Amino acid sequence: MAEKVDRRSFLKTGGIMTAGTFLSGGVQVHAMAAEQGEPAKSVAANDHLQIALIGAGGRGQSDTKTAAHVPGVKVRAVADCYDGRLTHAKELWGDDIQTTRDYAEILARKDIDAVIIGCPDHWHMRAAVDAMNAGKDVYLEKPMIHLYSDGPQIIETAHRTGRILQVGSQRVSSMIYRKAKELLASGAIGKLNMVTAWWDRNSSIGAWNYSVPLDATTTTCDWPRFLGTAPKIPWNPEHFFQWRKWKAYGSGEAGDLFVHLFSGTHFVVGVNGPTRAMATGGLRFWNDGRDVPDVLLGLFDYPEGFNLSLRVNFVDGGSESEGLVFTGSEGTMTISGDGVSLTRVPREKAPGYSIESFSKAMQKEFLAAYRKKYPITHPTGEIPLGEEKYVAPRGYNDTYDHLKNFFDAVRTCRPVVEDPVFGFRAAGAALLSNLSYDRKAVVRWDPEKMKLLS
Repeated sequence: MAEKVDRRSFLKTGGIMTAGTFLSGGVQVHAMAAEQGEPAKSVAANDHLQIALIGAGGRGQSDTKTAAHVPGVKVRAVADCYDGRLTHAKELWGDDIQTTRDYAEILARKDIDAVIIGCPDHWHMRAAVDAMNAGKDVYLEKPMIHLYSDGPQIIETAHRTGRILQVGSQRVSSMIYRKAKELLASGAIGKLNMVTAWWDRNSSIGAWNYSVPLDATTTTCDWPRFLGTAPKIPWNPEHFFQWRKWKAYGSGEAGDLFVHLFSGTHFVVGVNGPTRAMATGGLRFWNDGRDVPDVLLGLFDYPEGFNLSLRVNFVDGGSESEGLVFTGSEGTMTISGDGVSLTRVPREKAPGYSIESFSKAMQKEFLAAYRKKYPITHPTGEIPLGEEKYVAPRGYNDTYDHLKNFFDAVRTCRPVVEDPVFGFRAAGAALLSNLSYDRKAVVRWDPEKMKLLS
C-alpha cells in the first residue's frame, strides 16, 4: 500500500490548497503558504472583518471560535436566547462585545460585515433572510432549511440583495473530499454505481441529550423568542436546550447528519441530487419523549446512474463511526476518519469460463480457443490489486477551511463553495428521508428545479 501521510504529499498528489491545520486545542500552527516557504500575509487593521454570532449554542460557539483564528476576523457581537451563553461569549471574546437576546439589534449595526447563524433549524430561514436584508453576508449552519418553503426564500433573498451566503457543511471545503473528487473524476474506480454512507453514534450526548444548565428558567431564557414560529407550548427546558429531538425546531437525523453525507456525496460526484427516495427506521432506544427516530435508513436513486444508501444509528453498540464508500466498476474509494483510501481491482477483459462438466477433449479444445482469443497478460493469470491511502495532517480542521473560504469570498465577492442553491439541494435531498419515513411511501424530487413531485 502506498500511503501519503504528510501534508505536502497530500496536497501535491491532490492539487489541494488549504488554509491551515490545527492542534486539538484549536490553535492554528501553520498555513500552506508558510509551509511552502512563502511569507505569511499580514492583514491591515482596516481590512478586518467584523462578525457577529446569532445562536450561541455548542455549534455556534465552535464555529465562531474557529472563525476567530482566521486572520483578519474580529468577533464583535453575540445574540442568544439564554443569558448564560451571553455571559460566556464575553468570557470568550471580551467584555467589549455586544450581547443581546434580540439579533435585530446586531443587524442594525453598520460595522458588522457578516454573521454566523447557529440557531435551531426553525430559525434558519428567518435569521438568514433578515441578515441579508440588513446588508450582512451569512454563514448559515446546516441544514439550510427546516421546511421546503424556506429554500426559495433564502435563494431569492441572496439573489436580490447580492449578499454572500455559505451553508456550513464543511466537507465541501475539506482537502480530503477534494482529493476524493479528483480521484473519482480521474476514473480511478471506473464507472460509479453505488455510494454507501453511514454515521453511527453510541452516546447520550451524541443522541442530542445536551446538558440543561441549573439556572434554566423563564427569567434566564427567552422562551417566547426561542419558539418563534413553533407551536406555543408552556416552558420546557428540554425543548429549549435539546431542541434537535423535536420536529418543531429541528430536522431529526436527516437534517443533522444525513445532510453532511449528501453534501459530501454531491460535491465529490458533482451531482445535484436524487430523483426518488425511500426511508425507514424507528425510535428504538431513546424513548424520552422525542418525536424523531433514533435509527434512520434511506435509499436514493440518482439520474446519473448510481444509488445512494444512507444510515444513521444512535443505538450503535460500538464507537462513533462515519464514512462513505464509493463503489465503481474498477474498484472502491472510502472516505473515513482523516483520509481517503482507494482500492483498485481492474475489471477482467476476458469473460471467464466454466467447463468442468464438459468432456476432457472438449475442455482441451475450449481452452485452446479461449487462450487464443483471450491471452494471459499477467504472469500468474491473476488480476493485480492496487491500494492507496491519502491522509490529512494530524489535527486537520475542515471547518477552518470552510470558514476561511467564506471570509475570502466576503472580501473578494468571489463565489463560495456551498451557496444557497447547493445548500438547498443537499438539505432538500436529506429531508426527503423524513417525508418518506412519515408517509411510509416513496417520495420523488426534482433536483434541477428543487421541487417535490410527490
